Amino acid sequence: MSSSVLVLNRFYSPVHVVSVRRAFILLYRECAEIIHLEDGQFCNYDFSGWCEMSAFRSSDKQPHEDWIQSVRFEVQVPRVVRLLEYDRPQRSTLRFNRRNLFARDGHRCQYCGRSFPSHQLSLDHVMPRSRGGETSWQNVVCSCVGCNTKKGSKTPQEANMLLKTPPAEPKANPLLLQKLTNPKYASWRTFLPHLVSHLSEAN
Repeated sequence: MSSSVLVLNRFYSPVHVVSVRRAFILLYRECAEIIHLEDGQFCNYDFSGWCEMSAFRSSDKQPHEDWIQSVRFEVQVPRVVRLLEYDRPQRSTLRFNRRNLFARDGHRCQYCGRSFPSHQLSLDHVMPRSRGGETSWQNVVCSCVGCNTKKGSKTPQEANMLLKTPPAEPKANPLLLQKLTNPKYASWRTFLPHLVSHLSEAN
């Protein structure tokens, strides 16, 4: 249930990413259908059709697939669902929040350069808020608790600390970029060509 599911609007354009639980709720309520890659072709399934297909394929599971065991049957976790009555396009701006910022910085403290789990990281204002620093992509970085405490209400220069990477707004959604490097989300690439090009540039 820890996997993610890409959600498309009615016109097959990506709109957001949801949890497996949320995706199954949309399917059960007949608000969405599953888009599944089979032999190079995308096929559409409603919830009952997907359960039947899962029963047929359960004895021949493939690498990178996720499955859920219910009381009565086993069902494959879909990777892409399409909303049947939703037309709006994806948000044009990337939301500034902890998850996106940690993903932008690769869960690395931008002062000491070490990686940490999310619960051991904090947000640091390069120019402190007490001195007029904004809460924005250009002024906030991922920091470990130790470095954040050491820096305090000083600028990096005043604290004699160097930033590993100058903060900037990501050109692409960092969370989605991370997902696209995982083979189990390979089917997302068809619907996110602009992110695939960013991956190619990074490599």
